Amino acid sequence: MISNDFLISSNALILITGSNGFIGSRVVQALLDYGFSNLRCFVRPSSNLKTLNRIISDNSKKVRLIKGNLLCREDCEKAAKGVSLVFHLAAGIEKTFAGCFMDSVVTTRNLLDALLDNGLLKRFVNVSSLTVYSNTNTSTNRVLDETGEVERQPAARHEPYAYGKIKQDELLLEYNKKFGIPYVIVRPGDVYGPGKMKISGKVGIDTFGIFLHLGGPNPIPLTYIDNCAEAIALCGLRKGINGQVFNTIDDELPTSRGFLKMYKSHVRPFKSLYVPYPLFYCFCFLWEKYSGWSKGQLPPIFNRKRCVAHWKHTGYSNQKIKKMVGWHPRVPIDQALTRYFEYMRRTGDQQ
Repeated sequence: MISNDFLISSNALILITGSNGFIGSRVVQALLDYGFSNLRCFVRPSSNLKTLNRIISDNSKKVRLIKGNLLCREDCEKAAKGVSLVFHLAAGIEKTFAGCFMDSVVTTRNLLDALLDNGLLKRFVNVSSLTVYSNTNTSTNRVLDETGEVERQPAARHEPYAYGKIKQDELLLEYNKKFGIPYVIVRPGDVYGPGKMKISGKVGIDTFGIFLHLGGPNPIPLTYIDNCAEAIALCGLRKGINGQVFNTIDDELPTSRGFLKMYKSHVRPFKSLYVPYPLFYCFCFLWEKYSGWSKGQLPPIFNRKRCVAHWKHTGYSNQKIKKMVGWHPRVPIDQALTRYFEYMRRTGDQQ
């Protein structure tokens, strides 16, 4: 049943980019569960459509698949024609700055340009990421919320994905200011669940042949895939929230140490080495210095900005999205972790 608090009617045309992805396919399912019957799913011709096709096969009259490339303006015009609501999940996941800029920023610009003459558009939902925050100016009790400072020097973090997301958000704000594009930005935390194989980087990394446990006592900003997808859907549907930014994080977050202990117990044991934050911060400082001294022969992939953004002790708030959107995690953390660990145990983790 469509709520009176929703922005559009059940038969209004909704465009979902990146609809074949881990999150995108669940957003499609969430919209169908809410009763929407006119979904346009945009995918690349080379995309893996196994999950999306399973959803479409049960809803053939409600979902239409359109193939193309958002780098092509003509494809964007076809995708954007007549839509009332856009969920933009397509993004660059390349390991280069150029690749992420092309697939996150240029594609978004092409799509926004195609929407400029659309008189039906009610909202453009940009799915960003918690990684855009610098984490340098969190409040005195170290809680990161939507007032947190976005990284001002994204290239210095040497993280192409975060760079692309920051520039994507900036572009959307520019189009809102210049052309009045109505928007909402959603910034999920670390999305996990069946279908996602990798442990959150905020727990640690295995770059050096052994898993370095870097999170220690830090809460991990997890959001279970079903909870995240519903949050994104509601951020597109709820009236009265244009121009807002919402972080999406679940309740009762485990610490990095607690998560790693549960993972080893329920999935498989493996060796890890705990590195305290001050020690790893010093390591990143030295890596930065050597990278500068060697004139980039050793890329500055470990640096203080990245260290602060990912491993500084920080709490997380989801109060804004609860209050303004009415979202609450339907799948509690214990049930979500059980499902995730069962999936990893069944399929074999790639840690």
